[in-house]
Amino acid sequence: MIERNLFSPEHDMWRESVRRFIEKEIVPFHDQWEKDGIVPRELWLKAGEAGMLCCTVPEEYGGLGLDYLFDVIVYEEMWKVGASGPGFLIHTDLVATYILTAGTEEQKREWLPRMVTGEAIGSLGMTEPHAGSDLKAIRTRAERDGNEHFLINGQKVFISNGQMCDVLVLATKTDSSAGAKGVTLFLVDTSLPGFTRGKNLEKLGMKAQDTSELFFDNLRIPANAMLAAEGEGFKLMMTKLPQERLAQAVRSATVTETIIDMTVEYTSERRAFDQSIADFQNTQFVLADLKARCVMARVFTDKCIELFMAGELDPVDAAMAKLVTSELHCETADKCLQLFGGWGYMWEYPIARAYADARIVKIAGGSIEVMKTIIAREMFKGRLGRSK
Repeated sequence: MIERNLFSPEHDMWRESVRRFIEKEIVPFHDQWEKDGIVPRELWLKAGEAGMLCCTVPEEYGGLGLDYLFDVIVYEEMWKVGASGPGFLIHTDLVATYILTAGTEEQKREWLPRMVTGEAIGSLGMTEPHAGSDLKAIRTRAERDGNEHFLINGQKVFISNGQMCDVLVLATKTDSSAGAKGVTLFLVDTSLPGFTRGKNLEKLGMKAQDTSELFFDNLRIPANAMLAAEGEGFKLMMTKLPQERLAQAVRSATVTETIIDMTVEYTSERRAFDQSIADFQNTQFVLADLKARCVMARVFTDKCIELFMAGELDPVDAAMAKLVTSELHCETADKCLQLFGGWGYMWEYPIARAYADARIVKIAGGSIEVMKTIIAREMFKGRLGRSK
C-alpha cells in the first residue's frame, strides 16, 4: 500500500497531540452537541489554548506560524471520529486566510490574535437564498453613508458558525450594475446594531454544527472594515476557492478511508448464513473497488496539498480533486451502509451519521456541476461556442 510521505516527525507528534485533545474534549460530548445543534464556546477556547486554531497565523499576530499541514492534521483527525460539529475549518482555513491575505495591519491585529485563542469565532457570509455557487448574483447591498461609513442591507443563508460568529467575512454588492466588479467584502463585527441571526437551521447531517440565516438591516459599518479595495471582492473570492475546494477534498479522502475501515471491521465480525459478511464475494468486491479508488483519490489529494503549499495549485486541479473525492465519499457512504444492513440505518452507528454528513460534500465549496464546468472549460478552451 502506498504510504503518505507528506509529514515529518514533528507533524506526527502534532497528530498525536491533536488526537488526544479530540478524544478528551470532543468525542465524549459530540452526541449531545448533535442534539443541541451547536458546540459550546468553551470548546473553542480549549482548542485555542491547545494551538489547534489557525496554526499558520504568524507569531506576530498570536499564532504559531506553522505550515499548512498542521491545519490539515487537525481537520483529518476530527473527520476520522465524525466530529462534524466544530466549525474550525471555516474559521481557520477561510476567514483567517482572507484576513491574512487581504486585511490591513489594523484588521489583522484586531481579529487574528482573538481567532487564534478562540475568543473570536469567524464565519463566511456569501451564500444567499437565490445565490449559491453564482456569487456574483448576490443582492446584499452596501451603500455609502458619507465618506467614512457604509449601510448594509440584505440576508445570507446556510452560514456555518452563524450562531456563534464574532467576525464575518461578508460579500456585498457596492455596485449592482457592475456584475462581478461590483462585489465588495467587509469584515463585519457581529456586535454592531443592525445585525441579527435567524434560527439555527435543522439539517440532514452535520447536526452539531450551527448553521444560520443572517440578516442585515441598515447595519452601519466603517469604511475601514472593507477587506481589500471596493469592487475587488469577487476577484479575491476566486483566489480562495482552490484552497476551499482542497479542504473539501481532504475531508472526503479522510472520511472515505475511515468508512471503509469501519466497514471491513464490521463485516468481519457480523455473521449471516453461517459465515461472516466479509466471506461473501460481493462484500469483498464492493470494498476492494472502493479501496482502490480511495487510494488513488488520496494520492491525488496529497499531490494537491503539495501544490498548494508550493503556491502552484490551480483552480482546475482543485476542482478535479473536489469532484472525484466528493463523489467517491458519497458512494462509499451509501455502499458501506448497505453492508451494515438494518443497523446501518440506526443513528447510534457511526456509518449512519457518516452517511447523513456525506451528502453536503457534493454541494459545499461549489457544487459538482460547477466543478465539471470548470474542468470542461479548460479542456475545450477556445473551442466552445464557435457556431454562435
